[in-house]
Amino acid sequence: MSAILDDEVTFANCVESTAVLADNRMDAAFSASEGFIVEAAATPAAVQRAVSARQTWSAVGSMALCVAMLIASEFMPVSLLTPIAADLGATAGAAGQAISISGFFAVVTSLLIAIVAGRFDRRHVLMGLTGLMLASLILMAEAATFGTLMAARALLGIVVGGFWALATAIIMRLVPEESVPQALGAIYTGNALATTFAAPIGSYLGGIVGWRGVFWALVPLVVINLIWQWISLPSMPPQTAHPVGKILGLLKRRTVIFAMVGVMLTFAGAFTTFTYMRRFLETYTRVSVPQLSLLLLGLGGAGFAGTYGASALLGRHLYALLRLLPIGLAAVTLGLLAVGHMLWQVAVMMIAWGTLNSAIPVAWSTWLTKGISDEPESGGGLMVAAIQLSILLGAAFGGLLLDHLSIAATFIGGTILLGLAAVVIGSGNRIKG
Repeated sequence: MSAILDDEVTFANCVESTAVLADNRMDAAFSASEGFIVEAAATPAAVQRAVSARQTWSAVGSMALCVAMLIASEFMPVSLLTPIAADLGATAGAAGQAISISGFFAVVTSLLIAIVAGRFDRRHVLMGLTGLMLASLILMAEAATFGTLMAARALLGIVVGGFWALATAIIMRLVPEESVPQALGAIYTGNALATTFAAPIGSYLGGIVGWRGVFWALVPLVVINLIWQWISLPSMPPQTAHPVGKILGLLKRRTVIFAMVGVMLTFAGAFTTFTYMRRFLETYTRVSVPQLSLLLLGLGGAGFAGTYGASALLGRHLYALLRLLPIGLAAVTLGLLAVGHMLWQVAVMMIAWGTLNSAIPVAWSTWLTKGISDEPESGGGLMVAAIQLSILLGAAFGGLLLDHLSIAATFIGGTILLGLAAVVIGSGNRIKG
């Protein structure tokens, strides 16, 4: 029965595409506002034929800038928590809860975005999410009450979940299959850039222009990003409907089940450790504040090497990397405990940790293009939800071990989760689509 329905859908699409293409040829349709010929077919090949290579990579660049702005908006408040709490008359703990609420909305949105936005051109959806990010920054900068702060962070959570759920599918439609790892690498370069500099710059500017001024400073950059998207992103009409059951229905696939377990164990293991890296450096290595800043900067800066290296290797060694990255990260985490009292050795380990950790999201995004290539948007939503949930659970698990045992127990707990991830992934056969 499903085969008959598929044949009918294919036939209907062919008829519709033929008719529209005929109209396009008769009318010599050309979209002056978007700068490319409009083709009726919404397939990746059709989108790629409709734009030049220069415009395609310009579109990828606009998405990379969007990632940088998104990560900066998400993590910059961490370095401004104290002045935000003082200005709004809240405790630091309450302000922290407001900041972390974005994670909850990211999980919900990542599961629903393909359904809610299923009938809209992906170009408009992406620009709409960027517009929401702009609104959240303005609300954050103008927040006079704790409730406004919560609303601003909720909006940002919607953008985080929506963008990451759709990003891989959009990249698959923009660039040829062989260029997908490089395009994803460009996206995660924006991620690495913002992760490295957002907190230090936010802290520095906050002392000069105040925490509100920091968020106002991001506003014109997001406006520029929105204009860039309008110029460079091609039209990407929806291809298929996304009923509610489709996303969760992916879990009926054995390969997807193993992959999601591997994703959650990998990210939970990483964030069990990463969340408490500062505590480790302060209590184990006993660094000064300048030393702490330099070590964390090295950790973030190493992300560029990890992103570039992963992009270069993923084409041929995807499944090996998915298994070896958590093993390597587990080994380096134990290495940090072994040399934890020696500053220079810790610095080397931190750089290695940052390099391996930054390669993990690039590798799993590339897996999505192969493991769920027939449903990349639904798969993207499922993966983002799994990642966001595992980050929350990993941080909670690490905190539990820290409060009841020690920072060493936290690092060992993260190592165990990473080891389990490698076991689940195995040789890669379990997660091959």
